[in-house]
Amino acid sequence: MAKMPPINRLRRMGLAAIPALFCSAITAPALANDKWPERPIRLVVNFAPGGAADVMGRAIAPTMSQALGQSVVVDNKPGANGNIGIGETVRSPKDGYTLLLSSGGGISINPLIYSKLPFNPEKDLIPVAAVARVHVFLETNPSVPVSNVGEFVKHLQAYAGKLSYGSPGPGSSPHLAGEMFKRAAKVEATHVPYKGAGPALTDVLSGQLQYWFDPGPGLKQVEAGKLKLLAIGSPQRSPLYPKVPTLAESGLPGFDADTLFGIYAPAGTPAPVVEAVRASVLKALEQKNVIDVIQGLGATPEPRMGRQEFVDHHAKERARFAPLIKEIGLKVD
Repeated sequence: MAKMPPINRLRRMGLAAIPALFCSAITAPALANDKWPERPIRLVVNFAPGGAADVMGRAIAPTMSQALGQSVVVDNKPGANGNIGIGETVRSPKDGYTLLLSSGGGISINPLIYSKLPFNPEKDLIPVAAVARVHVFLETNPSVPVSNVGEFVKHLQAYAGKLSYGSPGPGSSPHLAGEMFKRAAKVEATHVPYKGAGPALTDVLSGQLQYWFDPGPGLKQVEAGKLKLLAIGSPQRSPLYPKVPTLAESGLPGFDADTLFGIYAPAGTPAPVVEAVRASVLKALEQKNVIDVIQGLGATPEPRMGRQEFVDHHAKERARFAPLIKEIGLKVD
């Protein structure tokens, strides 16, 4: 038996079990979109394969596909700290067939550091649903002769400017965490930007980089003994590693480099479509296998974050990081 398109199926159900926000969106204007989706949906991930965004996208896509009645296909578009994928999404038709999974930094921070962006994420994208709060973990290559943050700080001070750390790109949460760390610990090190967390992880493992702030993909290497985990850059300890201290507990008070990953649609996408996508994401975040994948990255699923709270979060992030970006003079042409 063929699957009924989601909006038709909801109408057949009488909308009885649908949240109030979704009900309010299915009004007369929805009639123009009541056959959506009629073909596969592209989920642009604006970072390279192997990174946190990519892993999350591939985890939620199957349930989204099932809920929407069409395949949701992950399409990696890395580069320029997520701007390539954001631009690809912004330029796409506003019909719900192109969505974006991005870090919050790509949306909130990039406009502060890129002087010639051909788009305005605040105006050109609709925040649809939060997916997860991503934490960063301070990890070193095993060759670095330290076992805790205090020893690492002393090691960096002894080799001022000679050690390197990687990140998924300028202005990414791991990069900003690295800059926060350098200032809080009063150390010097060289930042090496990549097109995603996956390539950065590869070079930390090989020893080309001595350390990094891991947004999650490196934790399996920690468990395999191929990386050393020194601390977490969040206000609270991770349930996965309850014995690992926060950087605040390690002598750097107030350290918080968390970021929020989520789903976005091009501005102008019909409201019923946006709400259908949101419902499919929330459904995915209920699945144990998806929760396990997200928690395996050391991240925290965010199924309870309301849409307006998600929208408001971006302004708060800009206000939080703008002083740091100004202080370090972070600008990219």
